[in-house]
Amino acid sequence: MREILPALSEWYAARSPFGLATVVAVSRSAPRDPGAAMAVGPGDEVVGSVSGGCVEGAVFELAKEVVASGEPQLETFGYSDEDAFAVGLTCGGEITLLIRPVTPETDPAFADVVDSVAAGRPVTVATVTDGPAAVGATLAVWPDRVAGTLGSTGLDVAVTADARGELALGATGLRHYGPRGERREDAVTVFLHSFAPPPRMLVFGAIDYAAAVARIGSFLGYRVTVCDARPVFATAKRFPDAVEVVVDWPHRYLRSTETDERTVICVLTHDPKFDVPLLEEALRRPASYIGAMGSRRTHDDRLKRLVEAGLTEAELARLRSPVGLDLGARTPEEVAVSVAAEIVALRWGGTGAPLAATGGAIHPST
Repeated sequence: MREILPALSEWYAARSPFGLATVVAVSRSAPRDPGAAMAVGPGDEVVGSVSGGCVEGAVFELAKEVVASGEPQLETFGYSDEDAFAVGLTCGGEITLLIRPVTPETDPAFADVVDSVAAGRPVTVATVTDGPAAVGATLAVWPDRVAGTLGSTGLDVAVTADARGELALGATGLRHYGPRGERREDAVTVFLHSFAPPPRMLVFGAIDYAAAVARIGSFLGYRVTVCDARPVFATAKRFPDAVEVVVDWPHRYLRSTETDERTVICVLTHDPKFDVPLLEEALRRPASYIGAMGSRRTHDDRLKRLVEAGLTEAELARLRSPVGLDLGARTPEEVAVSVAAEIVALRWGGTGAPLAATGGAIHPST
């Protein structure tokens, strides 16, 4: 959704109605996660994707229908192997889409939501997808305010509380309520789509490997910071893919910056006087991934120094070192792919094994 917001913003500002299809639920080996979106605007212009090509043709027609009728539609697409010409997912999964018309009249808070996402301000958009409520109605929820309504004060109150909880986690998914927001009922289904700021990737060590890691980190959607104590190496020109380049001692910078459970920390300094105090700080704070570059000999020496610094077994167990998966990587770019592969595998519980050597669903439910 983030990628297509600039186009949607232009259509909205021009008061040109468009049909917005959003993945609200998936099962089995679905190709896209909840929140993936596709839109059809003026002149039949299409932006985004909901399935990687499997059902986009059908969604295109549905999007035009909802713009013409003004009525949202909830559609589910599943496995199509029984009929090679049927509209469906050949991957064996199932996706449910909400397709709704968007205009300034139907969604007056849309521009405010787009501005917040562009500025990195957290916001969750709650949309009714099913049940005895106004399907397609939206409620935008910020940490300190709301805009819109789902049609019932009780429902608005319950959804606002849940939306703020989801926003703190950066989570997206379906919630169920009674018509007036009752917690233990499931008559009304609401899709909560959280737009939290992008997760951070902190890269320490202004070397060629860091430039490649910063590049692939940006590609994966991270907000990348490169830090090094040496001003001659830590320059924006050398790291164009980083949002910021900081000249500071790594451990001192990390101590002064915020991290959370989504933060990735890559230690590429390869020097004990930088590595040890930096890892001592990193391994005692929130982060989803902490990796350090170096040979096995360097790793053993580093572990010894960290133990002497007082780190516990549990803290040391968080360290991914030597960094990356075993891909046989040689060049900085190949090493960056190796690091990225390990980050993705750790995030989703992947094994790192070839898919040809595994069984079961390729995209298991999370």
